[in-house]
Amino acid sequence: MKIVEIPAAKLNTRDFIRRQSEELSKAVGEATAITALSGGVDSATVTVLGHKALGKRLAAYFIDNGLMRKGEPQMVAREFRKMGIRVQVLDAKQAFFDALSGLRDPEEKREAITRTFYKDVFGALVKKSGARFLLQGTILTDVEETVAGVKRQHNVLAQLGIDPEEVYGYGVIEPLLQLRKDGVRKLARALGLPACFHSRMPFPGPALAARVVGEASPERIELVRKATAILEAELEKVKKFQCMAILHEDKFPGMRNGKRDYGRQIELRCWASVDARTAEPVWLAPRLLKKLAARMTKEVPGVVSVTYNIASKPPSTMEAV
Repeated sequence: MKIVEIPAAKLNTRDFIRRQSEELSKAVGEATAITALSGGVDSATVTVLGHKALGKRLAAYFIDNGLMRKGEPQMVAREFRKMGIRVQVLDAKQAFFDALSGLRDPEEKREAITRTFYKDVFGALVKKSGARFLLQGTILTDVEETVAGVKRQHNVLAQLGIDPEEVYGYGVIEPLLQLRKDGVRKLARALGLPACFHSRMPFPGPALAARVVGEASPERIELVRKATAILEAELEKVKKFQCMAILHEDKFPGMRNGKRDYGRQIELRCWASVDARTAEPVWLAPRLLKKLAARMTKEVPGVVSVTYNIASKPPSTMEAV
């Protein structure tokens, strides 16, 4: 079925909230639904929308897969508690790292994360909670990139011929399918989400696993987590759509204390975009780039090389993996 886009400029948030609330309430009925928060604007928006429509019939969870940014589970639970929405943090780190063990191919990693999330972790959660539906924040760009074969987005199912009811044992409801990122941000503001969510940079479904080239082991995820924290702190005041630090798989020769140091490379990306369909690199000041390189090589263990991506999307993609 073709998805009819609602451009941000034409989005009537009041009508959209009313219509989606009615449809959600009708679809779920007297049953219960669950939603998985990742901290991004899409999942945050669909959770608040779902809470508005379903009230106590919606249970919100943060799945701690071990792949998130520093302090993410605690921050998300805290901010939603301020909005009167209780978020339960579920520790699933071991399940995800077991599934990713030994995998280096990008699509195999994405498939492992998808399978672990929907079948193993959420499947068990559905059985335990008795919920019949998963409410998730899939948007139009996710579907387009997956169907076009650019990359598999973990939250795209029906458009690939996957029936979640048959495969996983529960239905999936996607109220944001007609919107792109700028439309979701507009809707988030209308729903009263604070700026820490409605203005937040996009973050990939596979989380930091999408920023590790090669195996996403706990050690390598921790390295890119440190690099991400440095990058986001240094670029806090830079106008951008998204920025990221990427850990490469190859080792690079370097020097430290007058001796050869065969170490790691971090690639930095910073994008200007509206809806992620196209993007241009942000031209950072040389002094800022120099500071970033100094911090990366000093504070992230083993890093001897730091590069900055200057390709446009297309032909590049925003995420590396």
